[in-house]
Amino acid sequence: MKIAKNSVVTVEYSLTDAENNLIDEGLEPIVYLHGGYDDILPALEKALDGQDVGFKTRVQVEPEDAFGEYDAMLVRVEDRGLFPDPLEIGMQFEGIPEDGASDGEAVIYRVESIAEGKVVLDGNHPLAGIALRFELSVTDVRPATDREIQQGGLNNPDAPAVEGDDELGEGGQYRSLILQ
Repeated sequence: MKIAKNSVVTVEYSLTDAENNLIDEGLEPIVYLHGGYDDILPALEKALDGQDVGFKTRVQVEPEDAFGEYDAMLVRVEDRGLFPDPLEIGMQFEGIPEDGASDGEAVIYRVESIAEGKVVLDGNHPLAGIALRFELSVTDVRPATDREIQQGGLNNPDAPAVEGDDELGEGGQYRSLILQ
């Protein structure tokens, strides 16, 4: 079966930066609903469209087509007293950026460092500003179920509940490379 709209695709992958430094070994495959459902980066979906099981490719995705350019306006330094105990590097908080950096929409900030009564927060995606290289290998393609199509993708947390099958689909939980 060729990869086309409304097919469920399983892809083994590895992810490096443009200098071939390993970012993700891809220990679990990506399983996504093909056809513009935002379950995978559009550049990857385009590279896989029309292909079949066994297809292998390398795709380089520039920052603007992946997780965006790094935005220094999304880095904040706040007083430690504004945060709960315990506070650890890597914790995430939602907030509104200063200076209109995101048009007033909430951003998820990650704690980057804690020192001398200050907390450094970064609202950029961890892969922002990085050109990414994906090694992809298609291992399975199947038609999507009606439920998967009705949900508008396999990784859609806002999908309405659909009566019937309570399964997530073949393979259990799905993993995607979308903004998370």
